[in-house]
Amino acid sequence: MTRLSADIEARFHGLRRIIGNTPLLAVDYSFRGCRRRLFAKSENLNMTGSLKDRMALHILRRAYEKGAIQPGALIVEATSGNTGISFAAVGRALGHRVSIFMPDWMSREQVRLLRAFGAEIHPVSAGDGGSLGSIARAEELAASTPGAFLPRQFTNLDNCEAHEEQTGPEIHWQLGAHGLRPDAFVAGVGTGGTVMGVGRYLRAHHPDVTIHPLEPANSPMLSDSRRMGRHRIPGIAEEFIPPIVSLAELDDIVAVDDGDAILMAQKLARSVGLGVGISAGANFLGAVMLHDRLGDDGVVVTVFPDDNKKYLGTDLLHDEPVRPEHLTPYLTVHGFTSFNRACQVCDQSEDLVKMAGALSV
Repeated sequence: MTRLSADIEARFHGLRRIIGNTPLLAVDYSFRGCRRRLFAKSENLNMTGSLKDRMALHILRRAYEKGAIQPGALIVEATSGNTGISFAAVGRALGHRVSIFMPDWMSREQVRLLRAFGAEIHPVSAGDGGSLGSIARAEELAASTPGAFLPRQFTNLDNCEAHEEQTGPEIHWQLGAHGLRPDAFVAGVGTGGTVMGVGRYLRAHHPDVTIHPLEPANSPMLSDSRRMGRHRIPGIAEEFIPPIVSLAELDDIVAVDDGDAILMAQKLARSVGLGVGISAGANFLGAVMLHDRLGDDGVVVTVFPDDNKKYLGTDLLHDEPVRPEHLTPYLTVHGFTSFNRACQVCDQSEDLVKMAGALSV
């Protein structure tokens, strides 16, 4: 492992304090007359308002430790939105230039945020390959730029490790502090890092827990790639199954209609003030489906990957028609409480230890 300079170590240390260790929300709801509670990590409270901050920070930390990136090097990545924003912000905080390739149908807010963080943006049309074309062009730029670093989020196992070492332990300790054990975990699959990493940690500590990947019913890439199509749940269901996803390690795939996900995200904001993105609405519905299978006493956990501010120009703020198969009309959200951050995964830095010693004198 490469020893980090004092400056870079200090920068990572500062970022670690504003990324990860998010609260766990306990959301009380009723579904078809049954009152229940499910749990969701509030990932919209990360540095850029997204779960992807965890991955960006962890991948860059590991790259520095392996000597795969040097200070000031160009970071090049292909993304569908939040990952690019995270690498743009975390990269700049560490002193890097960042170049992002992304499909040209991403939300206007995401593009503007990338610009705000100083990233170079290269939009790729569907005719030029969309997501797969973005990956190919990112590879080309990195190969032609001496010293450039390519995170390769879809194939980099450090993506999964970020959630196995951070998100999973947080869920375990936050539930455990209230005498609870997880019965099921569900999360939408974009890169798959969240469901794989959290799943591996939870299974190691709770062998009976089930781990479920979630996909749009409108584009079931995981269960039937022949039916792949357009959908409106940003951040999940790319045009391929990411190599880091091992379906053999996972349980049943959960499918949610994109219109239903929009309705659920709207309901969370309007009912209890939780301003989350469309994928959070999808994850909430996936958790409700699993809860219905397990019964009232089941402990089901998911994540709210980001906030609603990135989607103000999308269908999230439009009137969404209700269809007979939608679940949201049968749901009432009563309120939520917040389980505190997990002390067991807090940063025990030298300055904090010294401070504690001084206070005890």
